[in-house]
Amino acid sequence: MSDTLNRLKALNDRLEKKLQAKTHSHRGGFDSEIAVAERPSSQTDVVPHFPKVPGHHDESAAEKQDSVNVPKHPSSTTKDALQERTGSTAIEEERLLHQRLVSFLELNAEEEPVRSENLRRLSELFLELDIEKKVRHIEDIFVYKAMNISGIGLREEDFGEVREGKYVQVIAITYEPDKNGKKKAKNVSLGYFGKAETLAHTRKNEVIEFVLRWRYEKAFQNLEHYKLLLDKVKPIDSLY
Repeated sequence: MSDTLNRLKALNDRLEKKLQAKTHSHRGGFDSEIAVAERPSSQTDVVPHFPKVPGHHDESAAEKQDSVNVPKHPSSTTKDALQERTGSTAIEEERLLHQRLVSFLELNAEEEPVRSENLRRLSELFLELDIEKKVRHIEDIFVYKAMNISGIGLREEDFGEVREGKYVQVIAITYEPDKNGKKKAKNVSLGYFGKAETLAHTRKNEVIEFVLRWRYEKAFQNLEHYKLLLDKVKPIDSLY
């Protein structure tokens, strides 16, 4: 495994430690509840060492997307999406997107610098991977319940390995009611990057990092959700 992939796995470990620290400070003994909240029963693909939150989903569902949404004449996506932008313009776009996310999530960047930095890098990858072509407003990426990658392994035993013959896509998962009112998973492709075996190494790592950082932010949002619920049942101090 390359040094870059090792660094990505190390990133998982660091993010996990910081997230666990935040979890203990906010919720005490409620870790196990968040770990299974809203998690699909069929889930099998989990980012190594990552908290089990709604952002994870069955990888097999993402693989099915290969057969239905692959362009007949795909254009090359290994070229850096920011190549045509000037350096100053790209930096300004990233700054504005970051500020947009911080404002939308009502985040205090000084109190939560790690989360803020994660959003900054997520904004940068949002532009570099051309996700903006599929999602007009960056905050809308958090409407989805889960996110996965087709064509690249994310489990501990195959992390970063490409699957020959498969197409690499960032797959967002949402749930919509069918005609009987039962919720059914729906896959949405947010980015197509060609065949796995021909994808540039740098681009592959950027795709992996984007999904990991999205999942990390979703984990924070899940913690905040439970914190608000706990506040509602917090005992009122007696006057006596």
